[in-house]
Amino acid sequence: MSLRGKAAIVGAALAGCGEAHGKSSMEITIEGVHGALADAGIALGEVDAVATCQPLDMLSGLTLAQELGLNPRFTMNNRMGGSSFLSHTLWAAMLLELRLADTVLICYGSNQRTASGKLMTALGLPTYEAPYRPLFPLSSYALATDRHMTQFGTTREQLADVAVAARAWAQKNPDAFMRDPLTREDVIASRPVSDPLRVRDCCLVTDGGGAIVMRRAETAKDHPRPPVYLLGGGEGTTHRDISEMADLTVTGAAQSGRTAMDMAGVKPADIDVVQLYDAFTINVILFLEDLGFCKKGEGGAFVANGGIAPGGHLPVNTNGGGLSCVHPGMYGIFTLVEAVRQLRGDAGDRQIGSAELALAHGNGGVLSSQVTNILGTEATL
Repeated sequence: MSLRGKAAIVGAALAGCGEAHGKSSMEITIEGVHGALADAGIALGEVDAVATCQPLDMLSGLTLAQELGLNPRFTMNNRMGGSSFLSHTLWAAMLLELRLADTVLICYGSNQRTASGKLMTALGLPTYEAPYRPLFPLSSYALATDRHMTQFGTTREQLADVAVAARAWAQKNPDAFMRDPLTREDVIASRPVSDPLRVRDCCLVTDGGGAIVMRRAETAKDHPRPPVYLLGGGEGTTHRDISEMADLTVTGAAQSGRTAMDMAGVKPADIDVVQLYDAFTINVILFLEDLGFCKKGEGGAFVANGGIAPGGHLPVNTNGGGLSCVHPGMYGIFTLVEAVRQLRGDAGDRQIGSAELALAHGNGGVLSSQVTNILGTEATL
């Protein structure tokens, strides 16, 4: 059974991005839920399946259902970090195709900036890494960065260009948290946090949430906004702890991307716009390589000198990404919402022409879980 084009996103919304003073993570989530339902023209009572993953609530699916006053037929709460929401879309498509649900809600929210000012996580340090007192998750990504630089000659300047590109896109997005000018020199001169990463190589700490609503393709055009179809999806899990990663330069995106593109019947050159989980600048380079947009080891050259910035050869993270737009602990839902906006033609000054195919990619843990979604307009069915 192929899931290609069998389900569609019919509603999408963001909430509380930046600073949401006085709001809990669940309140931000619910604000996003109501926004997505309004966008889809669907009543709350029509939702019969929910999927979420909250920062510190191990039973967040149950909490969400209770707070919304729902009695869902299915509740999904699989926790793989920021990639979870792109996995939720695959589960949603299966539920819809099997007629086990009719309306699936996928959502997230966090108040980590106004609540604590730092990453909130329920994870402890891995047993065999804790004695070295790493910064979690910073040091894990710094290790992967250093390996890529050593093995392939990736430079500080190329890493900085990822952050500069994200900021250039953010300057076109009125909802982005950081929109002031950023240069390569600014990134390199910013405060060191875990060598070789500097603070501007790292994602923001913000509040924010988002939600999407999915329904079967056969009814997708019954809603106010143009549907965005799930054409393909794939996952790849390689480890939990960075010390167990077999090759620090190869992620599960090589598997997830291949599976998703095979299902969708597309190749990297067909993709109009790309939304990647950019927790750190190295993520973008690794994922572009593993997803097939360039060869392994050539990611640095691919992003250099505005390659993924406005006007470059591939538009990546058109909202400003986790580096400049929003990052409330888990960023995956935001890749989906931005992809939907691009494919609907709703992205304003950052709109990519008449985009028809988008790739959204989520990362969970420390390069541990990778999930890829290929999304398309009706023209791609």
